[in-house]
Amino acid sequence: MKKNRSTERRIKVPLKKLIYRDRHLLVMCMPMIIFFFIFAYLPMGGLFLAFVDFKPALGINGSPFVGLDNFMQVFRNPFFPRLLKNTFLIGLYTLVWSFPFPIIFALAVNEIRSKKFQKAVQTISYMPYFISIVVIVGLMSNFLSPTTGVINTVYTMITGKDAVSFMTEPKYFRFLYVVSNIWQTFGWNSIIYLAALSGVDIALYESARVDGANRFRQMLHITLPCIMPTIIIMLVLNMGNIMSVGFEKIILMYSPSTYEVADVISTYTYRRGIVQSDYSFGTAIGLFNSVINMVFIVGANWFSKKFSDTSLW
Repeated sequence: MKKNRSTERRIKVPLKKLIYRDRHLLVMCMPMIIFFFIFAYLPMGGLFLAFVDFKPALGINGSPFVGLDNFMQVFRNPFFPRLLKNTFLIGLYTLVWSFPFPIIFALAVNEIRSKKFQKAVQTISYMPYFISIVVIVGLMSNFLSPTTGVINTVYTMITGKDAVSFMTEPKYFRFLYVVSNIWQTFGWNSIIYLAALSGVDIALYESARVDGANRFRQMLHITLPCIMPTIIIMLVLNMGNIMSVGFEKIILMYSPSTYEVADVISTYTYRRGIVQSDYSFGTAIGLFNSVINMVFIVGANWFSKKFSDTSLW
């Protein structure tokens, strides 16, 4: 039987009709498009600072072009190995320990049968995300204070040992950073997994119950496989943020005694680029950091695409 050529022919819809058809969706997307255009794409023009010896009086275009000299200064900097190591380790620890918590929490919340209790748990878990980082670090300083902190009071009562200055001990810095990050973000990050769980077909659970599967086996063989594409996508996106350790929380937490384990690329960029007004050097090290993040996300996406059916592109 011959195929009808008319069915094989693609129907070309004019662009104006497509825009008119999706006008409501486009209007909803406009604020986000404008936001990224202003705060993400327009600032990319400033990356040219990394290739010039910037002089404020001369401007970007008038400053002498130095090519890769700023990048060579970055690589020759005596602090660069320490910055690279600390940034990678803090980012890796944050990914390894913070990534599973929202998934586990979403699975646990999904098992709650009382809708009122479920909503209450979700609301309480979201609250820390809206607390300022300054307040978070202030709470940590108060709770961990060696003189009046609750944690040290309980510690000395139980062990009989002297109080520990957790905030100034280098060995505790990364642990405190990761734990506080988990507490602040796990509830908010679980929203996307809860949304994915709401799309799982209930008929699958009913069939599993008929076959005698308990709730744990249902979660293991139905729930997790159904949300696995979402987990993979989120993992790939998080891989692109390994080297994006923000300077705000680090600066609030660290002290000269913890520089060895706490000083990261973003904090050094802030000190060198903003405080010391070395804008070209700060842009160069920031651009290098972004390139490393891009390599991570492209590599993670390639790995995901090779070993699964899920990828960003």
